[in-house]
Amino acid sequence: MPVESWATSQTTRRSMQSNKSRDTGPELALRRELHRRGLRYRVGLAPLAGVRRTVDVAFPRLKIAVLVDGCFWHGCDQHHRLPKSHSDYWQAKLERNMARDRSTTQLLEQSGWRVIRLWEHEKIQDMADLVQRAVLEAAPKRATGPASRQPPARSADPSPQPSHRSARTSSDR
Repeated sequence: MPVESWATSQTTRRSMQSNKSRDTGPELALRRELHRRGLRYRVGLAPLAGVRRTVDVAFPRLKIAVLVDGCFWHGCDQHHRLPKSHSDYWQAKLERNMARDRSTTQLLEQSGWRVIRLWEHEKIQDMADLVQRAVLEAAPKRATGPASRQPPARSADPSPQPSHRSARTSSDR
């Protein structure tokens, strides 16, 4: 184990290094469900120029940012428990994470983004319902009904129209 490591043991170090910052189980499950519902999105987008922050799922045209927060890393009131070992370190780490979460939300909202924060313990269907509702509310209204699915009306003249290459005028003769 390196001398400068904060880990109490090699096992702890390996465990902490294996934690992913993206493509977590809950994120993947949410993305699969959103895709199944026909929603298309960007992953790992950095929506703010000059700010090193990314969102888990983004709908850039609609300016909707979705973040799936882990209970341990983001201080879930229901599930977060501070480790007994090195509790001062973990308390400070958690406070920094939560401050960064608030800052990210504030920066995005100031830039006109709608921010949806979800906890990893929420049901995937509930998460997807919330995101889908936000997308539908923000999406431009399109015409619906049978009339909107019909092809454009054709000219009443049934004779074929010449292409521009074959059309001749009297001056061509």
